[in-house]
Order: sequence, then C-alpha cells, then structure tokens
Amino acid sequence: MEADSEKKLERSRTRKYILGIIIIVAGLLLLASNTGYLPYGLRHIFFSWQMILIVIGLILLVRRESIVPGVILLLIGGIFILPRLFYFSFSMVHLFWPALLIAIGLLIIFKKFPRHSRMEGKAETQLNEGFLYEENIFSGSKQKIINTQFKGGRISCIFGGTEIDLSQSTLAPGMHELHISVVFGGATLIVPADWRIIIKNSSVLGGFTDKRQIIRESPDPSTMLVIKANAVFGGGELKSY
Repeated sequence: MEADSEKKLERSRTRKYILGIIIIVAGLLLLASNTGYLPYGLRHIFFSWQMILIVIGLILLVRRESIVPGVILLLIGGIFILPRLFYFSFSMVHLFWPALLIAIGLLIIFKKFPRHSRMEGKAETQLNEGFLYEENIFSGSKQKIINTQFKGGRISCIFGGTEIDLSQSTLAPGMHELHISVVFGGATLIVPADWRIIIKNSSVLGGFTDKRQIIRESPDPSTMLVIKANAVFGGGELKSY
C-alpha cells in the first residue's frame, strides 16, 4: 500500500511540474509578444487555436487515463497547424479523417484491454466483481446491470455511445472512481437518486453533466463515486428514474 501511495504521489508531482513548465513557457511567450521580441510569424503560430489544442492534448497525455482524448487533440491541432509552418500543394483538411482513422486504429491495437473480456452486442464489456469495463468503437450498446455492488471502472466511447442502467445496483462502501473517455460519442449513466457522485471534467468541446432531477444523497459521506470524465467532441450525462 505504501509503495502504491508513493507512486501516485510521484506521478502527481510529475504532472504538477509539467503543467507548471507549460504555464511558465506560455507566460514567457506572452511577455515576448507584448514587448515586441517575438516575431509576428511566430506569434501567429504560438497564439492560435491549433496550439491551444496541442497544449491541452499534451496535458491530457500526462494524465495516463486521458491518453485517447490527448492523442485526438494532438492530431487535430498538429494537422491544422502544419500549413502555418510549411507550404503544401493540397489542403490539410483532406488528411484529417485518414490520419484520425489511422490514430484510432493504432490506439485499438496497442491499448491494453481488460482480461477475460466478453462481447455483448456491439461493445466489449466486462463486469468483474463490481468493476465495469466497456469499450465502444464505431459501435453502441445499451445494458442494465442489477444486483451488483458497483465499484467503478472504465468506459471508453470512440465514435460510438453507450447507455448503462445502474438503477438496480448499489454503490459499494468507500470511495470509487469511474473513468469515462468520450471522443465523438456519448455515454449515459442511469443511477439511483441517492448515490453521492462527484464529477471531474477534463473536456474540450464537450462535457459530462449531472441531469438527475431529484438527488437524495446518502447520509454516509464515506460512500462516494468520483467520475473522471474526458470528452472531445462528445459528452455524457447522469440520469435517474
């Protein structure tokens, strides 16, 4: 347990240092631009929407649970910033979809999927001892899970979507995490109204929201589900009956 805690602390420090360096570099570039030391050509590159996507992608890559959205943002920003750096006789827009498909294919090949997974419908799903693992790639799924003490897990939707009904499940005692990554897709969770849930969003052009009309939080503050959502051109929502 101590070794795991030390590893998490070390990763947290690394992420903090990298984020700090990125902010410092942004500040130095802005200072150089405002004082006239940054040429207009470079200023036109560094302060562009393409560079913003690249920086956000790098930040997401530092967070290991956000690799897919990070790669997508790097791809989008990189492709559309190339014409500002080099001359091409063709439009870079024509390269976007082929490059995106290639990147998604590589992610599928090299991504580590959960062991002992089984196919249900068009989605790859695993429910093991209360943990849910689901992959939807160019596909969709809809399922209802009952009589389960839910403990979190991971959901990924790339050009696809999912609807998971957990209304007949209970939240296991303690604090649990559910990681949701959505790229050009969506995810809907139907949960009991008394679940204590905190949503942490790291999204670009999308997001994950709590749309439960009635929330009756459990009196036990130690039982909680933390949803860490990463959405790029997509999103998701929480619902309850």
